[in-house]
Amino acid sequence: SIILRKIIYYFLYHFPLNFRYKLYTIILLVYIKGVVRMADKISLADQAYHTIKERILNLTYPPGMQLTETMLADDLHMSRNPIRTALKSLHSEGLIVRDYYKSITVKEITDRDIREIYQLRELLEGAAFKEIFQSGKAEEFSYRIEERVVRMCACAGDIYQWELADTQMHMEIVSVFENERINRIYENYLNEVIRMGLYSVRNGLHINKANENLKRMIRYMRSNNYEKAYEILRNDHFLIGKSSALKK
Repeated sequence: SIILRKIIYYFLYHFPLNFRYKLYTIILLVYIKGVVRMADKISLADQAYHTIKERILNLTYPPGMQLTETMLADDLHMSRNPIRTALKSLHSEGLIVRDYYKSITVKEITDRDIREIYQLRELLEGAAFKEIFQSGKAEEFSYRIEERVVRMCACAGDIYQWELADTQMHMEIVSVFENERINRIYENYLNEVIRMGLYSVRNGLHINKANENLKRMIRYMRSNNYEKAYEILRNDHFLIGKSSALKK
């Protein structure tokens, strides 16, 4: 419930910020250990799917790279049957493409893709951010967003995990609409958003600076200063993000 969430926020966010970063790092390590244990219980096809998808998203298998079942079987140390099943799922998600000759390629990201995705993000998140202030929820969302930023700070040394955390921060902003259709539109493009975000980081978007700016944005939210808060969001996550991604 909202009341319970506010109580949790009150107690959690009255701890010093450095303490919260350390606490979140511990929680993250416990979570990772749990995921490793669960990996032993899922099917080989599911393991193949998750591993290949992660390698596509973190650019280990970059856009345009040709894949083969044999190569992937060697990489993942398993037979071709679970690989084949995983590739069918990844194809349906649009992460890989097949041509007439059944060759497999990681889906390319074009400059047009980048411009269109960032335009969509700015339209959706810009309207959502304004709604947060107009509905009188700036303080509440400052804590919700800070929860995501704490994770981003804890993941600052791993650009893939940082980008995943950053994506969840943006999803938190859009959640103000409480509109499942909007959520689905956004979620449909998450795979592309993550890969584009990694391009941004590799080509000039500085993680530590972005984290510090988000902390400033949160302070502006708590003082109900929409203009200053949105300026940070727009400059770092739309303008710089897009221009850095286009340098790929």
